[in-house]
Amino acid sequence: MIEIKQLAKRFSVENPKKLSEQEKKDPRLKGRFFHSVENVSFACQPGQVLALLGPNGAGKTTTLRVLSSALKPDAGTIEINGLNVVNTPIEARRKIGFLSGATGLYGRLTGRENIEYFGRLQGLSKSRCRQRIEELSDLLELDSFLDRRSEHYSSGMKQKTMIARTVVHEPEVIILDEPTTGLDIMATETVLSFIRSLKAQGKPVIFSTHHLDEVNEICDRVTVIDQGATQFEGELTEFRACGDGSLHQAFLSCLVSREIG
Repeated sequence: MIEIKQLAKRFSVENPKKLSEQEKKDPRLKGRFFHSVENVSFACQPGQVLALLGPNGAGKTTTLRVLSSALKPDAGTIEINGLNVVNTPIEARRKIGFLSGATGLYGRLTGRENIEYFGRLQGLSKSRCRQRIEELSDLLELDSFLDRRSEHYSSGMKQKTMIARTVVHEPEVIILDEPTTGLDIMATETVLSFIRSLKAQGKPVIFSTHHLDEVNEICDRVTVIDQGATQFEGELTEFRACGDGSLHQAFLSCLVSREIG
């Protein structure tokens, strides 16, 4: 399982005068620091899929980057099956599969070479890499383009290849930052089916999304972040009840009230 308690992360603001009016009004701006994440807590058990929801700028991506050990938090704890991620980041990275929306593929390499490269970085042997690539190719339907240069891939091809690269080393926890963004219906269904297969293997999966239909289809738990803090954390049924059965209304009810005008 993965458990996060009272996570916090701030960033220095080099020139506050260059901030937009909306950014200046954000209560997380305090002096020369912007507190992107102030108090985020949630947990995801084995075999659960947790949806991380929130409006743009809520602190979701910062939270995920901290969970992946790409960023060090200013406060709070992160544990994966009892392992402290903050104190032992190198060991923790072997247990984490992290798909970031900002990470691309090496265009001159084929999909197969991209996946193998990351598998080898994680310590897999060549034979095990080949075996894992075949397994993932079947699950994510990569066969038709796996040996083409990735610079010629469509958005769906790139995303499915990056997901394969994310899990090639069989991580204990999978973190996916908006994995279906920009995908067509068929590619989206392939990705969702793959997430279901991870769930069936007993893996905890955390993924951020703006698509509430995906939440309804595959998620067990929901965490809503707004203005850098957890506003809701619980079972999908509890979340749905916040909106009298409507996920859209439930989401809106969890957001911090804002003055208009």
